[in-house]
Amino acid sequence: MQLKFSPEEEAFRDELRAIFAKVPEDLRRRSEAGKLNYPDDLVTTTRILNEHGVATPGWPVESGGRDWTPIQSHIYREEMSLMHVPDMLPFNVGMIGPVIAQFGSPEMKERFLAKTANLDIWWCQGFSEPEAGSDLASLKTRAVRDGDHYIVNGQKTWTTLGQFADWIFCLVRTDPDVKKQAGISMLLFPVDTPGVEMRPIQLIDGGFEVNEVFFSDVRVPVENLVGKENEGWTQAKFLLGNERSGIARIGYTKTKLAKAKELARQTTTASGGTLLEDPLLAARLAELENDLLALEVTQLRVAASSADGKPNPASSLLKLRGSQLQQEAMELLADIAGADSLPVAGLDASAANGTADIASPEWAQLSVPTYLNYRKVSIYGGSSEVQRQIIDKAVLGL
Repeated sequence: MQLKFSPEEEAFRDELRAIFAKVPEDLRRRSEAGKLNYPDDLVTTTRILNEHGVATPGWPVESGGRDWTPIQSHIYREEMSLMHVPDMLPFNVGMIGPVIAQFGSPEMKERFLAKTANLDIWWCQGFSEPEAGSDLASLKTRAVRDGDHYIVNGQKTWTTLGQFADWIFCLVRTDPDVKKQAGISMLLFPVDTPGVEMRPIQLIDGGFEVNEVFFSDVRVPVENLVGKENEGWTQAKFLLGNERSGIARIGYTKTKLAKAKELARQTTTASGGTLLEDPLLAARLAELENDLLALEVTQLRVAASSADGKPNPASSLLKLRGSQLQQEAMELLADIAGADSLPVAGLDASAANGTADIASPEWAQLSVPTYLNYRKVSIYGGSSEVQRQIIDKAVLGL
């Protein structure tokens, strides 16, 4: 394969850079520092990119998407990361938007797609339950038909950024008497519907990124059913396939590696040199940089072989290794911070990760909370164990 981009692809990259530069610089600096203001910064970014037609490139063209090649999509994701443009809200762009475009009625598309693309509606995901995470098909939240409504009762958990959400797309069991995958449907409803209660969950990093949601006799109009009743599992598999695209986040890890090198260059040691001159740290940086380059070559090869629009099972390699390298980069930053990483301020449910009022640099204080938070990346979007099983069967044929 050719590792050098064509002149047309480089021109495409320049076009994207000009668009991404329209996102305010102070907002991009907050994104680089991991200090985004939710929900405002994501809304601002999304509306700027949507105005220029690049907020939902993966959607069908007739629904507002772009007919890009896999290589162009790779360049788009990389440039967003390198310019510190916040990722689009995945629940809108990568999940429910494509599902509605694929399975929704014309009326549902008209009602939701434009508002979803522009982040006029902030969606959250109602999939995982206390006993149905990796085994999603075991979900127990029930929806019973009552005339022109479904009555929903049950519980969801790990609902990311649900505290900002306007609507939820929710998997519910509509037929308990058939094979568990066959009795599931997908419903859409506002989170302020009577009977919906959202409770924040404090995570190991001290923040409140996720929530648990309880449903008590929630009435949902039948018109808010996506597609047909009991076909929700097909929609869920389609959605999860979209969720995993680009999940290796190579561009993002590049920015963290560059930051680690710069911080190591600025950090002096007891011997009077810098951390970057320490042979052990230098070897660690070089190994991570080489691993990241190898992963990027693999991603380009997968992208080039996916031109027929069908998912490449080798993408599981990207998810598996990409998660590991993200975690290694966060661990490296925490190690560079050293003792300055120890103090962390107390937080409340409305705050992001906080810092203490002491001399320790802010980036150093945030390094360990961020490292702890990123233990999640080898779980969400298909755990590393699941990816190894896919590689075993679909790639290696064992």
